[in-house]
Amino acid sequence: MPTPRCTLIPLPDHQVSFQVDGSERLRWHFGAQYPRPFFYPLIGPASGLSLTRMGHPGAPDHDHHRSIWFAHEKVSGVNFWSDQTTARIRQKQWLAYQDGEDEAILAVRLSWFDGHDPKELLEQDLFAALRPGPEKETFLEVQTVFRPTAETLEFGKTNFGFFAIRVAKAISAFFGGGTLTSSTGAKGEAAIFGRAAQWMDYSGEQPGGHNEGITYFDHVTNPGHPATWHVRDDGWMAASVCFAGPRSTTRKEPLMLRYLLHAHRGWVNAQRADEIAKQFHQRPPFELVAKPGRHTAFGVRRKT
Repeated sequence: MPTPRCTLIPLPDHQVSFQVDGSERLRWHFGAQYPRPFFYPLIGPASGLSLTRMGHPGAPDHDHHRSIWFAHEKVSGVNFWSDQTTARIRQKQWLAYQDGEDEAILAVRLSWFDGHDPKELLEQDLFAALRPGPEKETFLEVQTVFRPTAETLEFGKTNFGFFAIRVAKAISAFFGGGTLTSSTGAKGEAAIFGRAAQWMDYSGEQPGGHNEGITYFDHVTNPGHPATWHVRDDGWMAASVCFAGPRSTTRKEPLMLRYLLHAHRGWVNAQRADEIAKQFHQRPPFELVAKPGRHTAFGVRRKT
């Protein structure tokens, strides 16, 4: 049987490599040496360098900025955002590694708990699907479901959460001369912070003169869509689900969020981004399907 184009390769030290035609495009890290899992690097299609970075180039107390990650500052009063607390997120089970000709899909289950009280506050099921685009561009679609262990759980009012991106120094506006652009056409932190948009983009010039960037799409089914954005000229962007106020989730109706990242060549093309957003909005969500047998417990498919 020939090897599919898109593959997932488990690696030592609790890492998984997302590969296309044998070359890495993305990596998932879930080792216990980190307070929470994250993706790094996300490889740029023009430069071959990461479009994201670890940490903040101007703030030594921002080690919690690990490339692409999930976190939240106020989960029933517990801070899962900072590294300076006892709150931790751990991968407790991988559900599916699914290779394919068109995409590779990782499905994992994460546990959120406070170190002061080892009782689990919530489970997070995460689907991460990587698809190759033209000319080595990459699409990363993520879908996550937050399921509390109690009947109800509150995510408090905050700018910080859930899905965060720290871009590479070279494409940030302040440190590298990149440009932050929203779907409304606004540019820069002052014009975008705290405002709604369907998508957000950071584009700039990587070493070697390669122009490329990341467009971050909010799905139409997400609560509060279009998202209110927490963005910074220093190279940071996140769709803030709880920007305007707290949000509760229950065991019967858990919170589901869907996002798409597009690692693209050149500077952002608004017309193309709008078309990608439209296609994303029409795409059904993922679901796990049981595959009873000797070698595979679960598979992943689109809901019909």
